[in-house]
Amino acid sequence: MKHNLLLALFGICLLSNVSCTDLEEDVLDESLDGSGQAEVISGAIAPAYGQVAWTWRHTNYYGLQLIAADEAILPYRGGTDWYDGGKFLQAHSHEILPSNDLVGSSWNEVTRNISRTLSAIEVLRPLAASGDTEAAGALYEMIALRAYMNMLTLDSWGLVFKKENSDELSEILRGQEAIDYIESEFLSVVDGINTNRAPGRVTQAAVWGFLARLHLNAAVYRDPYGTPDFSTEDMNKVIDYTDKIINSGQFSLSPEYFELFNDDNHDNPELIFAVDQRGVLNNEHSRWAYWSLAGSWFPRPEYPSADGTDGPAITSDFYQTWVDAYGNVDPADADPRFYQHNQLIPEELQDLTGLSPLNDADHYYCINATDFEIDRGIIRGVIWGPRKDENGSFYTCDEGYRIYPVKQTKGNGPDKDVAYVDHTLMVDFTNEGRRHANGYRVSKYQFSHTSPNGNNYSSVDLVLMRLAEVYLMRAEARLRTGDNAGALSDLNVVRTSRTARTPVPQALSSIDLEILFRERGFELYWEGFRRGDQIRFGHYEDSWTEKTDADVHHRLFPIPQDAIDGASNVEGYLEQNEGY
Repeated sequence: MKHNLLLALFGICLLSNVSCTDLEEDVLDESLDGSGQAEVISGAIAPAYGQVAWTWRHTNYYGLQLIAADEAILPYRGGTDWYDGGKFLQAHSHEILPSNDLVGSSWNEVTRNISRTLSAIEVLRPLAASGDTEAAGALYEMIALRAYMNMLTLDSWGLVFKKENSDELSEILRGQEAIDYIESEFLSVVDGINTNRAPGRVTQAAVWGFLARLHLNAAVYRDPYGTPDFSTEDMNKVIDYTDKIINSGQFSLSPEYFELFNDDNHDNPELIFAVDQRGVLNNEHSRWAYWSLAGSWFPRPEYPSADGTDGPAITSDFYQTWVDAYGNVDPADADPRFYQHNQLIPEELQDLTGLSPLNDADHYYCINATDFEIDRGIIRGVIWGPRKDENGSFYTCDEGYRIYPVKQTKGNGPDKDVAYVDHTLMVDFTNEGRRHANGYRVSKYQFSHTSPNGNNYSSVDLVLMRLAEVYLMRAEARLRTGDNAGALSDLNVVRTSRTARTPVPQALSSIDLEILFRERGFELYWEGFRRGDQIRFGHYEDSWTEKTDADVHHRLFPIPQDAIDGASNVEGYLEQNEGY
């Protein structure tokens, strides 16, 4: 059903439950430099591109996707940290209220981003019509970016916003109408959009990838509460679009998995679309790097304020999928995507028997700050890092900084100041399970070496689409159309591609939907895909730690109550999703 919006203000802000913001933004990259007309074009598109990072902030859309899935949990740490009105507890247990701030902030940022693309389109359209080819190219990018943002609203709230001009009426589309509209937007630009921009800009390959995602999830979008009916037509389109990307020869899989998330990842040939964070935005951030890490851990000795937040941990349920896959072999010794060992603790220091922060003043090794690099991947057990003295300065030595087992300095538990941070598997909402150190952590993104303070102004691009996902989409489409051999081949290309470190995961000999679901979890963990994967593979109503809800209506999030209230003067315009 289509609904007309009668107020132009809502058409611009798209029912964000905060006011529209200043659309000024820094120029994004060297491809946008210039003066005169070029400056007009860059000034039009920079606000929309700049908003993408904030959309995917940890307390916005990224956090909503992560915590609602089975891969992450964020308890009320020690009864002191991360309660935030219960928004993360609600999201994880699928007991979200329409007043939930995580839902509200996510809605705000996505709809604000749509507003910014519309503003850019209105600037660029007349320039393109007058024959300005640079403006035409930028216009295509903004149309594609708007379609991508609408795909996020469709995925999370089951609706999209259709509006071509700020002084016209807006429509809300759902189901097949929404799919058709998004598809038409992508198809209108795919043959004319640039083919050679860096991953911080929307390219033809990115549009192909968005179209593949759209058709891979189309069955869910048509009937969000039913059992998905994956049509051969949709799956063939997924195969067609992923073929185009793979056969283009523009991209290749990274031999080192964690280089995908390093300082210099902007030039990694696996990246297709990303948030360019090379010091060119006013809100680039390291939140994907530090959110999960212990608040007592300082990954960059140069910056005493660069620490973790004791945020989310992986659930024991998600960890168990790794254990089940590799049996008696530690996942860290079986799969280079699980863990990268960067800290070489001297053998004579590894035994901590009888030691604690109360008696270990001489139990450290020394390293230069620029050489210090924390381990990456899934972090377990006792961690090591620089330690502060009573004045808040790091202990130093001739070679640079002393590296100790990290002392627990956060929270109010019995381990504070007297024990090491020791990440255990157990993490839940109980008093015992919510202690600050509980839960294995995820250190997927590098703490930027070029940041001036460690926690902000990161140079690490936020990865939103990469070649491995494309192979896995094609594998799924092939599997759902009966081409098991082709699906297995695609899956094994990804599994065996990370050859920089041994051991390289062995190629699998068979495949089914459960194996593919598991492997997507291994390859794409903590990148914002898991909730959608669980819905598509039929696992979103499963039970996991602190989550027993099985209501299919909770596949979609509630529309923020503030947004509904704001549109209440247009009867029937914005209706709450079922189940809320």
